[in-house]
Amino acid sequence: MAASATIGTVPATPAATDHMDPRKLIAFFAMVLGMFMSILDIQIVSASLAEIQAGLSAGSDEIGWVQTSYLIAEVIMIPLSGTLARIVSTRYLFAVSAAGFTMASALCATATNIDQMIVYRAIQGFIGGGMIPSVFAAAFTIFPPSKRSIVSPIIGLIATLAPTIGPTVGGYLSHAFSWHWLFLVNIVPGIIVTIVTWNFIDFDKPEFSLIKKFDWWGLLSMGVFLGALEYVLEEGNSNDWFNDRYILLGAIASSIAAVVFFYRAFKVDFPVVDLRAFSNRNFAVGSLFSFVMGIGLYGLTYIYPLYLGRIRGYDSLMIGETMFVSGLAMFFTAPIAGKLSTKMDLRMMMALGFLSFAAGTYIMTGVTTDWDFYELLIPQILRGFGLMMCMVPINNIALGTMPPARMRGASGLFNLTRNLGGAVGLAVINTVLTNRQDVHYQRLRENFDWGSAAAVDQLKNMTAKFDTYGMDGAVVAIKQMVGLVTKQAMVLSFSDIFLMLTVLFLAMIVGIVLIDKPAPQGGGGGGGGH
Repeated sequence: MAASATIGTVPATPAATDHMDPRKLIAFFAMVLGMFMSILDIQIVSASLAEIQAGLSAGSDEIGWVQTSYLIAEVIMIPLSGTLARIVSTRYLFAVSAAGFTMASALCATATNIDQMIVYRAIQGFIGGGMIPSVFAAAFTIFPPSKRSIVSPIIGLIATLAPTIGPTVGGYLSHAFSWHWLFLVNIVPGIIVTIVTWNFIDFDKPEFSLIKKFDWWGLLSMGVFLGALEYVLEEGNSNDWFNDRYILLGAIASSIAAVVFFYRAFKVDFPVVDLRAFSNRNFAVGSLFSFVMGIGLYGLTYIYPLYLGRIRGYDSLMIGETMFVSGLAMFFTAPIAGKLSTKMDLRMMMALGFLSFAAGTYIMTGVTTDWDFYELLIPQILRGFGLMMCMVPINNIALGTMPPARMRGASGLFNLTRNLGGAVGLAVINTVLTNRQDVHYQRLRENFDWGSAAAVDQLKNMTAKFDTYGMDGAVVAIKQMVGLVTKQAMVLSFSDIFLMLTVLFLAMIVGIVLIDKPAPQGGGGGGGGH
């Protein structure tokens, strides 16, 4: 505990306020690069799954596990990392995580079948998960509050930019080179991060004596609880939820393990995850907002490429180029958000961010089959601006008032809420898309009058066209008409999703007023301009 306490004394010295130790700055930026790689790799494969599937001769039901195995493993490691950092120190945890992540990336590139790839991706996700919370913890312990307006936007930008540009980077690499480069690209930065963090991190000292008190049952129950939950959320929609035996077993296993995990967390001396952080009101509220940000961040990073691929027929590179707008908007908003966080009530900043987000998704409710780069431009700018305007104050409110001794554990929990928000969001989005598409298809079919002059003319024209190519014109024409109706039903279901997200983000503005008003110290604790 003494080691943790010393961290808290660093920001208190007047000299530290004006002058930052260059060694700490170098270490911090190396950690930021490590976190960027780890978060980027969640989404880097998303636009290139078809190429990986072809390269590994995988089935369509197997290829999704390239992403799912990474997410399941990462979600277990993120909350565990705070306890591991306390036992072995941030230096050992981060350097070993960076080295392991680099080696796992190399293994992924050498995979020759889907089974190998799934195992290597799980290793990569688990080890990479150790790098994410450490950066948040370091940012709020080694830097004085006066520097928070610079540091918070940096970690906020990386945490949101990495998954947003993941499809862009992945699409470009697999298009220009091959899918192997989705993983090989990590090797040189990974080696640099490993060497720099090993030599420059000296924020804390290990407490190896805590290994004797380590709660192995807590670790096992947490692994089953979070791993099975992530599996149920990821695979539920495609496997028809609880009608599938494995989904049902996963849900039961997750529920039982959750009871054991929470019991252990409150009963043992040294729990695997310190849940007492939630007793801090600001942290609890910030984590709730982080959960919703996860829905917005990962949900929209998923749904835009889905629309562009299925409706517009874009390939991975074209999707990446279109999605890049959100990334640029975040990049330019980050310094503005940092400045505003010192001058503006953080609650007002969050309200502005959620409003921008809601405006972007509301515009998208008018989506048609013809929307292209220019129609998506304003919604994507609003999304990028909104993300950064929310992320900076949420980070500051949640972690800005945490005592240093609890910072590492709290950082793991805070990052976990964002990832779980993403998992829940994707599960809901996929389920709603499937159900609403069926509903819209039925309605369109009912309203589609085959006897109408327009329908008859369209069918005649299409039949004549296909007849000239020597095909059975009538059959092909009817198939084409069914395809048009299906496409229209899909677009209407996309519109429903955007409306649902609009309502969610508008509700969060109400949430700010209701929840945070009694605790104005959240603004002071996170503002950083004192």
